[in-house]
Amino acid sequence: MATLTLNAFLTLDGVMQAPGGPEEDPSDGFTGGGWQAPFVDEDLIRFVTGYLGRADGILLGRRTYQIFAGYWPKVTDEDDRIAGILNSRPKYVVSSTLTSADWKHTTLLGGDPVAAVTRLKEEAEGEIQVHGSTRLAGTLVAHGLLDELNLLVHPVFLGQGRRLFPDGGAPAAYALTGQSTTGAGVVVTTYRPEGPARFGLVGE
Repeated sequence: MATLTLNAFLTLDGVMQAPGGPEEDPSDGFTGGGWQAPFVDEDLIRFVTGYLGRADGILLGRRTYQIFAGYWPKVTDEDDRIAGILNSRPKYVVSSTLTSADWKHTTLLGGDPVAAVTRLKEEAEGEIQVHGSTRLAGTLVAHGLLDELNLLVHPVFLGQGRRLFPDGGAPAAYALTGQSTTGAGVVVTTYRPEGPARFGLVGE
């Protein structure tokens, strides 16, 4: 059985949409694309490449797949470790609309996304990583399907854009298992689920 982990670039107000550039994803009138650029440094790159290096497979939503597939297959520099990993690893795309996927080593997962990902976890082995894919990631959080969350919180507030954490789903507790800060001020935190959320009265 595979473990399912999430790597999410976030703003202070939880926005995941279009960190990479103004034209990456302007859907729903989003005008804040490229918000990650001022904070990319060697520390961030080191974390991302180290995390990616553990991947036995990559799980993506339809929109993120199309963004990735439009860029990474064109990167042929042998020294680009991120491109090497993304282009060579198995990729799984959750989509009810795509009928084909041309990026090498890609498998489409149709039907109900929760059922499809549950089946993937049961049938695959190693570590399957979710990158970007805001709507898919939110669904996985709400249904308790993630085994680890790596949240990279950038020191910027946008006030618009798609966010990671949705309304709904069973309340859950998480344990902090790792924390660091990059030189540019990105706080990297790693959480693992720890069962149902606990409640009480402060002071007792």
